[in-house]
Amino acid sequence: MHEASLAGSVLRIVEQAAAREGFARVLRLRRGGAAAGARCGVRGFDFDVVIRVGAGAYVCGEESALIESLEGRRGVPRIRPPFPVERGYLGRPTVVNNVETFVAVAHILRRGSAWWAAIGTLQSTGTKLHSVSGDCARPGVYEYPLGTPLQRILADCGAADAQAVQVGGPSGTCVPAAQFGRAIAFEDLPSAGALMVFDRSRDLFEVARHFARFFAHESCGLCTPCRVGTELVVRRLDKLAQARGAGRGSAFDVERLRELDALLHGGTHCGLGMSACNPLRDTLAHFAGAYAQRAVAADFQPDLDLDALLEPARRATGRRDAAAHLATEHPG
Repeated sequence: MHEASLAGSVLRIVEQAAAREGFARVLRLRRGGAAAGARCGVRGFDFDVVIRVGAGAYVCGEESALIESLEGRRGVPRIRPPFPVERGYLGRPTVVNNVETFVAVAHILRRGSAWWAAIGTLQSTGTKLHSVSGDCARPGVYEYPLGTPLQRILADCGAADAQAVQVGGPSGTCVPAAQFGRAIAFEDLPSAGALMVFDRSRDLFEVARHFARFFAHESCGLCTPCRVGTELVVRRLDKLAQARGAGRGSAFDVERLRELDALLHGGTHCGLGMSACNPLRDTLAHFAGAYAQRAVAADFQPDLDLDALLEPARRATGRRDAAAHLATEHPG
């Protein structure tokens, strides 16, 4: 493992251990203060909180994969039905929610549903937390009513030269500057809460390429379209990356990427594979020039130049005749 990667992994383990101990300390205090379970004084309502630290698998953001992990198995999405609310953790009906939902529920219980419904839009009520990162002066966690324009968030975080924002994490939507007036809401621009800002110094092709590597690494491997398709996307993007100035990339490669995008969107087992090509699809649509400058060859170019690989043998034998070269055949 690379030294920097190893250091990063160790740091994450230390941070997870510290976070777990912090949560455990709070739970001990709450239990001691009769604030958990039956000790709350609510008759017939007995509950407790157990902390389970996962390995950070992206696919475990899918609820059934998370349940598989909690049960001690590999995090792989289940075939549904049955849905978790019918048969989930240990075969029992299970509701999977995140901390933000529980916090919202607590506010609604205190202030009433009408108060919550008055925030946001008719189709998207309440507020949303956004983890803002990337090329901005003030990264951090921001809370806004749903329906807030993206440009308002960018102004508040100090993103003065943004050319694109990845809304909703790697599997979300890449929004170009011309669309910064769109609103963060279910009816317009849904978001899982992550906003990554890219200024004009960033190459959006390389952004999509790094996201493709991430999805190939995070695929659980259950279904062939995702397991193989994500890797084929990486290989094709790597070829285009190496082709810059070398003339090996062509429109053929871009067309194959579009075909892989359609395959993954329509043929994978879970949402990870279906959304793995979202960054590719959006950057092709909005930043086509980043691909065009790499797809410079007029015709298809193979991944390897087999004739060039024979050059050391030609030098060793002194051969320069036509029979010492390989003929190149182009697909019809």
